[in-house]
Amino acid sequence: MTDVLIRPLVAGEEDLFDSMVDPLPQLRQIPYADGIAGGGYRPETTWIALRGGRVVGRAAWLLPPGAVGDPWLERFDLAAEPEVGATLLRAAHEALGGPGHYYAALPAHWRRRPEVLAVVTAPMEAARLAGLVEVGERLRCSWTGTPLPATSGRYTFRPPADVAAINALVARVAEPDILTGREIARAVGGVDLATDPVAWLGESPENWRVAVADGRPAGLVGTAGDACYPLLAYLGLFDDAARGELLAEAVRVLAAGGAREVIADVDAHRVAVLAELERTGFRQLRARVLFTPPREAAGTA
Repeated sequence: MTDVLIRPLVAGEEDLFDSMVDPLPQLRQIPYADGIAGGGYRPETTWIALRGGRVVGRAAWLLPPGAVGDPWLERFDLAAEPEVGATLLRAAHEALGGPGHYYAALPAHWRRRPEVLAVVTAPMEAARLAGLVEVGERLRCSWTGTPLPATSGRYTFRPPADVAAINALVARVAEPDILTGREIARAVGGVDLATDPVAWLGESPENWRVAVADGRPAGLVGTAGDACYPLLAYLGLFDDAARGELLAEAVRVLAAGGAREVIADVDAHRVAVLAELERTGFRQLRARVLFTPPREAAGTA
């Protein structure tokens, strides 16, 4: 901690933030300058730790314009002891009105990669020292044109009749398999994608497919073709056997619309869902480990 200066960034110091070498360049992340230009990143919600005039820690909270939630910690890099990072976070939390969510972005299969562990251990430990609690992990997967599995013929697929039909089916799903962009939906729109996906995805039934067997719904999937990436936003089942065929059907619909890549997010503990994604041709792109303030972590236990 000797001779470490911790402070918020000042307008015009974007180059100072970027002077720290990106420790994980393989991740898809919003460039800091682009975030500043778009208004999601702001100097007053960006903090740095300087040692001998060199940036050894940086933390940037993100909140897109028009969002209804609170900023979340999107970028946190550390080239110093975890105690330095913890001090940076505590100072920022005090200035920003308290701790919020931290989404630690990590490369796929990060626990099996020593070179990645060497980079991410310090900031994650700093988050814990600053009082944040690890509560879960989400995996982002990508399909990029792999041939899709053949269908069994057991299910037929159709768009739901209307928004009311979508909402009625969603209300029957206790725990959706896939919720891609759930965190963004909550922070930006104040929407719970698990219970009210139409409020985030829009009201077009053409973006949805229902799997039907013996005249009864077996599950439904909602897609978004005009988001940052074409994605499987929602997948809910009444029959687990329909999972793979609904995934493949949704990808077919997006690919027919011109998608060359399709994104899906899944909780890391949903092993069966992840396995079916992989059978459909998806491969892991990255992970995000969620840290929250202790009061929120207690509510998720």
